[in-house]
Amino acid sequence: MTATAAAVLAAVLVAGGALLVWLRTRRVVTTPAERAVHSALHTASLAAVPLRRGLTDRSAQEAAPHLRALTGAAALGVADAEGEVLAWDGPHADLVEAFADAARRAVASERPVLVAGPGQGEHGARTLVAQPLLIENSGAAGALGIVTGGKPGPGLLGALAEVARYACGQLELAELDASRARLDRAEVRALRAQISPHFIYNALNTIASFVRTDPARARELILEFADFTRYSFRAAGEFTVLSDELRNIERYLALERARFGDALQVRLRIAPEVLGVVLPFLALQPLVENAVRHGIAGRRGGGTIAIVATDAGTDCLISVEDDGAGMDPDLLRSGALDAIESGSGPAGSGESAHVGLANVDDRLRAAFGNDYGLIVETAPGAGTKVSLRVPKFRPGVRA
Repeated sequence: MTATAAAVLAAVLVAGGALLVWLRTRRVVTTPAERAVHSALHTASLAAVPLRRGLTDRSAQEAAPHLRALTGAAALGVADAEGEVLAWDGPHADLVEAFADAARRAVASERPVLVAGPGQGEHGARTLVAQPLLIENSGAAGALGIVTGGKPGPGLLGALAEVARYACGQLELAELDASRARLDRAEVRALRAQISPHFIYNALNTIASFVRTDPARARELILEFADFTRYSFRAAGEFTVLSDELRNIERYLALERARFGDALQVRLRIAPEVLGVVLPFLALQPLVENAVRHGIAGRRGGGTIAIVATDAGTDCLISVEDDGAGMDPDLLRSGALDAIESGSGPAGSGESAHVGLANVDDRLRAAFGNDYGLIVETAPGAGTKVSLRVPKFRPGVRA
């Protein structure tokens, strides 16, 4: 290789190395504008976390520093709808009372309130601005207040309005979360109300029949009945774990087996690794009750109920199957489940033939998405199988 060729090769290698370094660093070096956008988005996300819990003393105190950073104000305050100051971040604490008064006026008028020069601070004249937190169709939930030196310009006022709008969006989401939780609790109460009074009546009659003939057995059934009702009407949460749900089903089946004897057979196949899976409270008990009432109780000679829970990767698969009378699948395809539940469909016999299936289906979809509703397989004379999938983990869903 000649000296000239070697020099050319060296130049190419240097240029190639420089190009490689440029390509690698080009992706990580950002412009000041990009860094500013990233910083603002990060700060906004930090403010969103406490605001999603609603407007309280604690959430306001946690969000105030981040909201202040977004506005660029010297100080920032947060007040509730009554003008009570929930948080104050930054200096100028002598303006808290003035902010409380301005917040009350801003909430009442649903318009910003500007108080020019409320006293002199360490650095001269100050201006206080109170911006109402307006929730659509609900009025003002409170107010944000900022302190700035001198007269605030359009940029700062615009930033305050946008930050207030952002905070309102998070508070609306918090209210939606709270409404959903209230709805879930209402649906659980509705499902409890649908627990068959015939079951309770029959269970008590069965217990009474054992009082003289087998007092020890009667005591056992009384304890099972007490534990069943205690669990079914508990006050805690909208979710439970599979092991607790199965234990309550065992209590229910113990009472029903005391009534039906050998006519009711039960097969369980539960994978140990899915016992801790979280699912909506009382999601399985209605499926088992339906299998007993519709599949077994009306069939001469009784029948068998199979309860299966298996591990399916990221999901848990659960099914409740009976070999009873079954039903016309066209009723399910036509959306007639609510009519069946009310007892107006075939096999209703004046009482709910399928207790709470629509309720359970709605709650599964609300908790985990539309891919997680009930699947019902049935045909006249072929029994009924109700299946569901539950994710092993879903953020925000805890027992």
